[in-house]
Amino acid sequence: MLRRGRASLAFGFFAQGVAFALLVTRIPAIQDRYGVSDALLPAFLAAVPILAGAGSVATERLVRRVPPSRVLRWSQPVVLLALLGVGAGRRMVELAVALAVFGLAVGALDASMNMLGVSLQRAYGRSIMLSFHAAYSLGGIVGASLAWVGAHWSLALAVSYLPVVVVLVPAALVASRWYVDGDGTAAAAETTAGEQGVVFKALLPLCLVMTFAYIGDSTVSNWSAKYLQDVLGGSEQLATVPYNVYMVTTLLGRAIGDFGVRRFGAVAVVRAGALVAALGFAVVATAPGAWVGMLGFTLLGLGLCVLVPQTFAAAGRLFPGASDAAVARLNVFNYVGFLIGSPLVGALGDAWSYRGAMVVPMVLVLVTLVYARSFGTAPDLYGGGHERPRTADVGRGSNGL
Repeated sequence: MLRRGRASLAFGFFAQGVAFALLVTRIPAIQDRYGVSDALLPAFLAAVPILAGAGSVATERLVRRVPPSRVLRWSQPVVLLALLGVGAGRRMVELAVALAVFGLAVGALDASMNMLGVSLQRAYGRSIMLSFHAAYSLGGIVGASLAWVGAHWSLALAVSYLPVVVVLVPAALVASRWYVDGDGTAAAAETTAGEQGVVFKALLPLCLVMTFAYIGDSTVSNWSAKYLQDVLGGSEQLATVPYNVYMVTTLLGRAIGDFGVRRFGAVAVVRAGALVAALGFAVVATAPGAWVGMLGFTLLGLGLCVLVPQTFAAAGRLFPGASDAAVARLNVFNYVGFLIGSPLVGALGDAWSYRGAMVVPMVLVLVTLVYARSFGTAPDLYGGGHERPRTADVGRGSNGL
């Protein structure tokens, strides 16, 4: 049961990576299709993470009545259909509705996926959270590649999105039959502790780390191409490479990251990730040319990739009886970081310099070191001698509607 639950949840992460990449990498085409002006575009882009935050908050309340697996089962198809709506509409109001649905559903999807990931990690008794986010990174690479094909062949957005949606929606619904919410003991503890609520003061360090991690991530996704071309003198073709390198190294880091957590513990892995990410930003900020800058973005992928999955896992350990509520609240700061990161770097770059702007996320990532001990809170550590060597293949599946 647990193995099938893990595989089906990994597919959910993968599908979400594909969908999100197909949206964000085709923003210029979406803008052209609907005639969205440069002045209005930031409002549309900001609406998605804001509504996603609202969806995450709503999910916290919803999972008090229904299991997270049910939220995930229905939010994932909604995200994919909303993506198709973005590609198929013709009027700006249709785009607004499709993006609103996409944002709300993404918030519910992200929260419920990570809730299930935390509960599965608890059931396994060892670190597996990074493997789920590795599946997301792989989905992002696949989605970005499909977007490139669509752009290269000048395919209409609906034509580009339709085959993906036709394949992923049925596959996600089939995979959802094997989602695992956890055992009855954990559910009972969740109910009891949920009545007491999550202490936000205790969760705050993890919220800050989540925000800083996504400021770093959004800096790479939004500014790497411009930085390599305009600041480091790279060609237009070379400028497309840093984000791909970042995504590949993110995938690699997450694929092996769980082994590091099991061997050295979460605290050591988070500290190492923060240091490597800070070094990456330092290399980017001081790079004399494009190829050295590429090395910096490579280091950023290896460093930042461990922070977000381990932050969700730490929230589950910090509030073992109220992990769903903790994950839902923590997930909101995913979108806070996304909203802050890109405008912050852009404003600093215009007012000061883009090299100087790279120092800010570097400093914020280093602040993670101050909060690293929060990742080791609780006796239920996954690593450092605390890991259970074997896990019985049991769990409560969620096959009902």
